[in-house]
Amino acid sequence: MSGIVGYGAYVPTYRIKTAEIARVWGEETERIEKGLGILEKAVGGVDEDAATLSVEAARNALARAKINPKKIGAVYVGSESHPYAVKPTATIVAEAIGATPNTTAADLEFACKAGTAGIQMLMGMVDSNIIEYGITIGADTAQGRPGDALEYSAGSGAAAFIIGKNTESIANIECTFSYTTDTPDFWRRQGSEYPSHGGRFTGGPAYFKHVLGATEGLMQKCGMKANDFDYVVFHQPNAKFPLEVGKKLGIAPEKMKAGLLTPTIGNTYSGASMIGLAAILDEAKAGQKILCVSYGSGAGSDAFSLTVTDRIDEKRELAPMVKDYVMRKQYVDYSTYIKFRRKIKT
Repeated sequence: MSGIVGYGAYVPTYRIKTAEIARVWGEETERIEKGLGILEKAVGGVDEDAATLSVEAARNALARAKINPKKIGAVYVGSESHPYAVKPTATIVAEAIGATPNTTAADLEFACKAGTAGIQMLMGMVDSNIIEYGITIGADTAQGRPGDALEYSAGSGAAAFIIGKNTESIANIECTFSYTTDTPDFWRRQGSEYPSHGGRFTGGPAYFKHVLGATEGLMQKCGMKANDFDYVVFHQPNAKFPLEVGKKLGIAPEKMKAGLLTPTIGNTYSGASMIGLAAILDEAKAGQKILCVSYGSGAGSDAFSLTVTDRIDEKRELAPMVKDYVMRKQYVDYSTYIKFRRKIKT
């Protein structure tokens, strides 16, 4: 059986408040904040992209794993915002962390669940002894079209997880289950600058159907109940959807508090549920159980049941915690934000 032997996250320093975006577009701040549950979001700097975010998160994961990067046999980077259309982000990351040349690497795409798809791939490779360790990363930068609802929610951030044998893991992955259909709720065609979405259609038939389907499928497969988990994190396109899923499943909001980061850093897309999981590992105790469920438009969800081991205490302090990045912030105005994200076209 495989598990997480190292983890790390990274969130850029810069933030833009929901009120600032609303001011520019003449929207009512209170309505936006109440509707999305988002007060501000993280913004990548002018020199930050999915590759640099991934490298920072990967280095933090390596610091906690305390392994030679040459032992990493696979590097996967999931993102909606790879810096190159043809040129892998994964090779950049592999080189930067010292995992080359004897490793396999690939970029993954499945909207917001590309990173968790990488976890499942690495589980199979580790369990079948193809590799000793593998690292998967979920990273994204804000891509919302100016004036679109996504501009309020699309944030920047990354999370990385090193998968290895459970004999040295800080959290054992005991069960996983996926739920997938062809549901076109969100997309970006080749050559398009910004993604498009189906508005309210992204809720019921998309997010809720798949997150609930994956969660219920996991519980049935593993013989578990919602009350068996001490911590729960769902994908966070906004702050309201995951809480609504929790309510439908009878999960107390207190169990979701540690991993609910959207109000302060926005939806980090491929890293959303993974950064939430990292935040939970920052405080969970040995023996506690975690439910993590991702969601990717298009559409699908990956659900995981994990149990924290007693190795967590010796690894936790070896790299910055998620809360350290969340609290480290510098606010920018809208003009600086669109300059950083290169939304000014000439």
